[in-house]
Amino acid sequence: MSDNAGITRRALLAGAAGAGVLAPMAGADVGPMAGEGPPPPSPGRAVLLRGGMVLTLDPAQGDYPRADVRLEGSRIVDIAPRIEAGDATVVDVGGCLVIPGFVDTHRHMWQGQLRNLLPDAVLGEYVQRILQEARPAYTPEDVFLGTRLSALGALNAGITTVLDWSHVGTSPAHADAGVAALRDSGIRAIYAYGSGAPGPENAWPGDLARLYREQHRGAEDRLGFALAAGLDPAPWAHARELGLPVSIHVNSTDALLPVAEHLDSQMIYVHGCRLSKAEWRLIADTGGGLSIAGPIEMQMGHGIPPYQQAIDHGVALSLGNDVETSTSGEFFTQMRTAFAVQRMLAQTAAAEGASAPALLGVREILAIATRGGAEVLGLADAVGTLAPGQRADIVVLDPGLLNVAPLNDAYGAVVTAMETANVRDVFVDGQALKWRGRLVGVDLGALQTALARSRASIVRAAGWSGDPLAPFSR
Repeated sequence: MSDNAGITRRALLAGAAGAGVLAPMAGADVGPMAGEGPPPPSPGRAVLLRGGMVLTLDPAQGDYPRADVRLEGSRIVDIAPRIEAGDATVVDVGGCLVIPGFVDTHRHMWQGQLRNLLPDAVLGEYVQRILQEARPAYTPEDVFLGTRLSALGALNAGITTVLDWSHVGTSPAHADAGVAALRDSGIRAIYAYGSGAPGPENAWPGDLARLYREQHRGAEDRLGFALAAGLDPAPWAHARELGLPVSIHVNSTDALLPVAEHLDSQMIYVHGCRLSKAEWRLIADTGGGLSIAGPIEMQMGHGIPPYQQAIDHGVALSLGNDVETSTSGEFFTQMRTAFAVQRMLAQTAAAEGASAPALLGVREILAIATRGGAEVLGLADAVGTLAPGQRADIVVLDPGLLNVAPLNDAYGAVVTAMETANVRDVFVDGQALKWRGRLVGVDLGALQTALARSRASIVRAAGWSGDPLAPFSR
C-alpha cells in the first residue's frame, strides 16, 4: 500500500490509544454492575440461554412462552422448550424476552461526537453545519472515534446490525478508520463507502476496490461493504463490479425515472417521502429495499415517512436512525414512530371517509425492526430471526423494570414501553458484547476523554463556540 492509500488498523488503534482511547480489553466489564453475578460467557464456548420467552420473528418457528436457545460458535443450533446443557455455559434468561437483534439500515456513524448538536435543525442547516463546516475538519482519528461511539451506542441499545452510510471518505485513511472502528466495536455492519470533503486525497469512488480487497474477510465476516452514492449512476459501476449493494438518498419526485435502467435488487433507498407512484412501481419491480428514518424525516422537512406506501407497493421496508445530531441512536423511538404515524394516517383516512389501510400492530412493527432490516440489507438468511442455522445475533430484554412490569403483552412491551435500560444482554455471532446491562470490554472513561478532545478540535476548526448553550456563536 502506498503511504497515502490508507492507514492500518494497528496504526490507527495505536494512535487512538495515545489520545486516550483504548482498544477493547478482554474481560473488562466496565460500569456500576461490573462484578455482579456471573461473568459473560467466554468467547468460543457453547452457550445455552435457559428459560426465556423467545420471540423468534420466524413464521416457521413461531414464539415460545418458555424455551432454551443453544448457541455454538457464531450460530444458533437449537431452540426448544428444554435442551440439555452438556458442555455449554448456561445463561439464565428466565423472566426475560429473547429476540433477534435490531437491524438499523441507515446511519451516519462518523458523527458520533456531534450527537444532539442540531435538535432544531432543518435539512439545510444540517448540510451547512455538518457537511460543509464540520466534515472538512475530521481527521481519520476523529472518524474512528465518532464511528466507534455510534457503534457502541447501537450495541448498548440492542442494535446488532447497522449500515454505516459513511460519507466522510475524504481520503483512503478516513475510510480505513471507519472500517477499523466498526471491527473494533464488534457490531455486524455494512460499511457503505461514501465521498467526503473535496480535496486531492479524496479517492471516492475508485478506492472502493482497494478497500474491499484489503478489508473483506469472506462470507463469515461480520463486516460487509456497499457504496454510498448519489443519483448519478456512473459511480455505481464500482460497486457493481464487486457485486456490492448501492445505497442512495432519494427524496425528489421522479428523480429515479431517468436512471431506471440502472436500478436492481441490490439498491437500498433512503427516505423516499416524495416518490411518485411511477417510482414506487419501479422500486417494486426491480426489487430494491427502503430505509425510513421517521423522526428525522418529520423534523428536518423531508416529508411524511412513507411506511404505508412501501407496504402498499410490496417494497421491503426497514428502519434507520440516520443522524444522531438530531435524534436518538436507539431503536425504540424508531419503532414507536412507525407505529404511531402509520396508525394516525390510516385512522385519519377512515375518519374522512377514504379507503383506509389496515392498522399495523406491534408484531408487524417488531418484524420491520428486525427481519425487515435484514431483508433490505440482503442478510435475511443470516440475521433478523431466531432459528437453527442463523447467526447468533440475540438480544435479551428485561421486562421486570419499573417502566414495563408487570408484563402483559410481550410484543407490546418491546414496541410501546421499553428503552435502552431494558436491554440486558447482547450477543453478536454468539459473543456477549453487552452483559448484565453493561458493555463488555469497553473503557468508557478513556473513550470519553478521547471523544472530548476530538469534539473540541472539530468545534475549533468549524468556527463554533463549543458552548452547549450557544453552540453556533461566532
